[in-house]
Amino acid sequence: MSDLDARVALLAKQAGVDVHWRDANDRPQEVTPPTLRAVLDALGLPCANDDDIEASLERLRREREGTQLPRLLVADAGGSFGLPPTNASRHYRMEDEQGSPVDEGTLAADERMLRAPAIPGYYRLLLGEDECTLAAAPARAFGVGDIAGAHGRPWGVAVQLSSLRRPGDGGIGDFTALEQCARAAATRGADALAISPVHALFAAAPERYSPYAPSSRLFLNPLYADPGRVGGASALRTVIDAHNLRQELAELEWLELIDWPRAGRARMTLLRTLFEWSTADSKLTQALCAFRKAQGEALERHARFEALQVHFRAHDMPGGWQAWPTEYHDPAGAAVATFAREHSREVAFHAFLQWLAMRGLEDAQHTARASGMAIGLISDLAVGTDPGGSQAWSHQGELLHGLSVGAPPDLLNRNGQDWGLTTFSPAGLRRSGYAGYLAMLRTALAHAGGVRIDHVLGLKRLWLVPHGHGATEGAYVRYPFEDMLRLLAIESHRNRAVVIGEDLGTVPADFRQRIGEAGVLGIRVLWFERAADRGFIAPKLWSPTAMATTSTHDVATVAGWWSGRDIAWRARAGLAEPGVDEIAERALDRDRLWRALCASGAAQDAGGAPDENRPPLPEEVTPVAIAAAGHVARAPAPLVIIPAEDLLALPEQPNLPGPTDALHPNWRRRLPETAALLFDGPVAQACCAAVATARNNAS
Repeated sequence: MSDLDARVALLAKQAGVDVHWRDANDRPQEVTPPTLRAVLDALGLPCANDDDIEASLERLRREREGTQLPRLLVADAGGSFGLPPTNASRHYRMEDEQGSPVDEGTLAADERMLRAPAIPGYYRLLLGEDECTLAAAPARAFGVGDIAGAHGRPWGVAVQLSSLRRPGDGGIGDFTALEQCARAAATRGADALAISPVHALFAAAPERYSPYAPSSRLFLNPLYADPGRVGGASALRTVIDAHNLRQELAELEWLELIDWPRAGRARMTLLRTLFEWSTADSKLTQALCAFRKAQGEALERHARFEALQVHFRAHDMPGGWQAWPTEYHDPAGAAVATFAREHSREVAFHAFLQWLAMRGLEDAQHTARASGMAIGLISDLAVGTDPGGSQAWSHQGELLHGLSVGAPPDLLNRNGQDWGLTTFSPAGLRRSGYAGYLAMLRTALAHAGGVRIDHVLGLKRLWLVPHGHGATEGAYVRYPFEDMLRLLAIESHRNRAVVIGEDLGTVPADFRQRIGEAGVLGIRVLWFERAADRGFIAPKLWSPTAMATTSTHDVATVAGWWSGRDIAWRARAGLAEPGVDEIAERALDRDRLWRALCASGAAQDAGGAPDENRPPLPEEVTPVAIAAAGHVARAPAPLVIIPAEDLLALPEQPNLPGPTDALHPNWRRRLPETAALLFDGPVAQACCAAVATARNNAS
């Protein structure tokens, strides 16, 4: 290693970029100097020569040794926290959120420590002539055991919201269908309903429909709003007839796969017309004005972004905000303000869509709880946002530029992954006082009893890939893990919501133990709970600090795994592992699974597993799906979630990571029954009964 490369490595270490790391097989890896330089440059730390490196190191030193209070200090409730240095004594005062004093005194010039209030929450800290917000965190997040009136060990269902059906839905699941699904699941004893992300996508581009590549995690997808909630069924029928959409909507409703562009345009047409008609309703107008005032500048920026995107797409500029004329790149600039005034009705329409969507989600959570669910909805928080989207435009100082979130090669994808998403920068988090992070959490928890954090490892470190580089040419960048955990704990208690962290992939040492101590449930998936001999681990040996599930949206369903449907899809998509006879290996795995199901008592051994030398018969799938659900439910997990696809013994998984829609219909599948009747069939009833019995016996 040259002297310059050694200095680059030193800068990387100071900047929180891991030069050395261990892969999914626990083998040591080292990031190459060119990759380090690219990552550091994107983080705003030039390192082309010794002068650049020295200047970047000096900048980091100044940031670490600053004499001003940050915008937000984070501490354990009742614990000590540090303050910036000074040469003089300082008077301090702490006030609660109502402005009442909770502590006051004087610090000598050499004193740099204070004790946070013992009661968790947010406080105002005044120190000399400086002030900031102080976050005092509880020891752990709100947990399943904290739920008032919870009985037994709860379980729930997971659904892809868009896949839900209801009569008259026009081809896309919506919040009304979600209400119906919540009632149906509660009837079967479920205490939770986990849903796919409902983040804002791109209203002007319905063809961009991946729920994990949103425009903003601060707002909702208006396509999930039910147009019938605006003026009632009569008004909706009138609008449908006015646009001659009756046949179009009926065709879309009965498709097996969602036609997002057609269905999105049709729904947006209905919503836009109903908005225009709503101006005659003074109560609705007043409610919308109050909503816009309460949501403030964040909503206005999002609504302006949507209006601008509609405008520029109509003028052959279909990309993200970077493709707009330069004067529109600044959300606080004069050009944007002028546009908003001249297109105030369009901006108001997009604010209206958020108002309607938030009402719909609120109603769904209210229905879930009123139907008897102890938890209700569990929202899903994507790992990042589209760099050309609303959040990246509205909050440019908080997010990464020139880097994409991804994953190194691991057991799920041996080629590594570049998800093409941006997210918060570590420096941006600190500069903003974690404003975007807190706003994101509050949006996710506003109308839910829990949240699932996709790729929760991102609280500690993220694999970041410089633009123009391959997915394997990235590096891990560290995040303020403890502060982010503490803030998560505060918000979970304020909303009385449980927290689940998707901790699959390349997991740092002790990470799962730490999030478990912090009250964040990990995730354990049937397919990955294996012993060294490839046998399936008994459920009683699964983690007591993780949610348990049969499958996730990214892996095979039980029926798909048993029948080998996932193998066929991977082969078609070019994802088969070279040199491995997956069909033969799956035959052995079926025998391993069956033995495990029988050993746990979830299945009855009537002659053993089906013959491994022939493909499984269709009638063999249902008993396996029922047994698998009961098997997982026997785990000591505080919460069990079973995907709807497994409760219905469906062979197709919602998403196959990697291929495009031309190779696999990701995020387009619809469930075979309406939401209200989803769990009434014999297979679903048997699966739900198996889960409920196992959970009740486990308690």
